[in-house]
Amino acid sequence: MDPVAALTRLGGIASWREVRELTTRSAMGKAMADGSLVRLPRNTVALPGADRARTCASAAGGVMSHLSAAQHWGWKVKRTPRVPSITVPRGRRLDRTREPLRPHDVRVRWADLGPADVVEGVTSPVRTVVDCARALEYDEALSVADSALRSGLVTSGELLRAAQASPRTGRSAALRVARAASALAANPFESVLRAIALEVPGLAVRPQVWVGQVGRADLVDERLGIVIEADSWEWHGSPEAFRTDVRRYAEFARRGYVVVRFDWDRVMGDQREVHATLLDVVQVRERQLFGGHCSSCPSATA
Repeated sequence: MDPVAALTRLGGIASWREVRELTTRSAMGKAMADGSLVRLPRNTVALPGADRARTCASAAGGVMSHLSAAQHWGWKVKRTPRVPSITVPRGRRLDRTREPLRPHDVRVRWADLGPADVVEGVTSPVRTVVDCARALEYDEALSVADSALRSGLVTSGELLRAAQASPRTGRSAALRVARAASALAANPFESVLRAIALEVPGLAVRPQVWVGQVGRADLVDERLGIVIEADSWEWHGSPEAFRTDVRRYAEFARRGYVVVRFDWDRVMGDQREVHATLLDVVQVRERQLFGGHCSSCPSATA
């Protein structure tokens, strides 16, 4: 793959090894040389702009926050932010007519942060997750929260307590994300797919569930016997890995599960269609399993 496309699919930030598995060393070297990729600490690479937020925060007397802070902590995100995000104290007046603080150059939010909320000019890990949960769309926020838990910098308990203590405006959104977040999701692709599934009436999925001795499925609704997979060629890595997954899907079907597979482009670019597909599958399974009763059908909820 093209290195920029590979890194985009990996969440905008990844280790050198993760990107290298999807592309070539020479292509990565060229991308680094022309500025398409930038090297960050801890042997990671990112798309351009990941290091610009600190300059903007310094110019404004604020701190890096939201998705910029998430990138700083090395977390993968659904979509690399177009501009940096910073937070400045309430009442701080900024000259938004000059670079780098012009409105199209940086996203500015105002909040009074305590000492525990900031670590070396960046919102703390738990503050970053809660800020994203309160400000972003559900799927974007869940991607950040999953990645934070996966990194070990935030625990589920810390996140839930911080969400409960957050300001009333946005608290319900923060709690929703905190309760759904899971370290088991491997990447934003899986996180976004789970966010869509969690909004489908009648569907109750859990991530990374073992099905007998067959293998682990990305999402499973055990009541309805539905397996949902975040699936694309590049994640298989090799023809043999692809064949292994095909055999795994066949084994799921042999055990009575309906297997629904979605590619990256559909999940990231056509969520309405993904939601509609899952809703149809749920309604069919409920009719099959429960003798015509369909708790998620419009006629059942009218």
